[in-house]
Amino acid sequence: MSRILITGAAGAVGQALLAQLQGAGHEVIATDLRQPDLPAEVRFEKLDVTGDDPDYVIGAIRPDTVVHLASIVSPPKGSTRAFECDVDVNGSKNVLAACIKHGVRRIVVTSSGAAYGYHADNPVPLRESDPVRGNEAFPYAHHKRLVEEMLAQARQDHPALEQVVLRVGTVLGAGLENQITALFHKPKLLMLRGYDSPFVFIWTQDLARILLRAATDGPAGIYNVAGDGALGIPELAALLGKPVRAVPAGVVQAALAVAKPLGLSRYGPEQVRFLQFRPVLDNTALKQQFGYTPELSSREVFELWRKAANL
Repeated sequence: MSRILITGAAGAVGQALLAQLQGAGHEVIATDLRQPDLPAEVRFEKLDVTGDDPDYVIGAIRPDTVVHLASIVSPPKGSTRAFECDVDVNGSKNVLAACIKHGVRRIVVTSSGAAYGYHADNPVPLRESDPVRGNEAFPYAHHKRLVEEMLAQARQDHPALEQVVLRVGTVLGAGLENQITALFHKPKLLMLRGYDSPFVFIWTQDLARILLRAATDGPAGIYNVAGDGALGIPELAALLGKPVRAVPAGVVQAALAVAKPLGLSRYGPEQVRFLQFRPVLDNTALKQQFGYTPELSSREVFELWRKAANL
């Protein structure tokens, strides 16, 4: 039996993990800014990762394992980069410091495939040994890079703290909506001419099972988390029964350069790289070293999401 503390437990992934932990015989403490619906046996503690709460709560509870999910994946309206950095980077720093200070055995961190960055020379597919180069122009990717650099330093300075770092692809499940799925609701799918823009997906339930293994008896290490295969814009459009609008990258870049300053778009010209050089994740280590094969491929989880969304 382990004592497992989860940050960001109110989110979709946290809720899926709590369901997996139900009846597994572990003592589970769910933390977040607000209390979600919880199984009867799960204890809740309010925790704001941006302040002193991690030190206080982790110090009081003394968990064996901390699963750190708290992050800004889909920024709310009016969000700022400073706020997102405070949660993603400073929050992770506070949680990591508390784990080291209070003798936590293992920390599990959900990083992202975005940590590799959006670069023309990214290998296809990317493996865990490839460099983490999250572009500064993309707050989420850059923040994940900074967190990973922090974790790498901690592995050197504090080897007693085991780490499981999961570089997660786009998470999909029935009813789940985020910035990526918003693209698929549009009447036409935008495609940059000459770029397929491949997406890799991981089913929410697969990710929850991976997190369960990471928090209990799985091996420490860094693992890409994605279902088999990747789907480019033409394949996604065909599955959705929607047309593709292929536009030269330079045209989109110029349009965004005008639209963002006018408040007509939340994205600037740098967003073109997001579609040009999407990271494709190799999941060999997840299957062979970590010991988990995703139940659903990227295509299968997309189809599950599409049917639930009535698209």
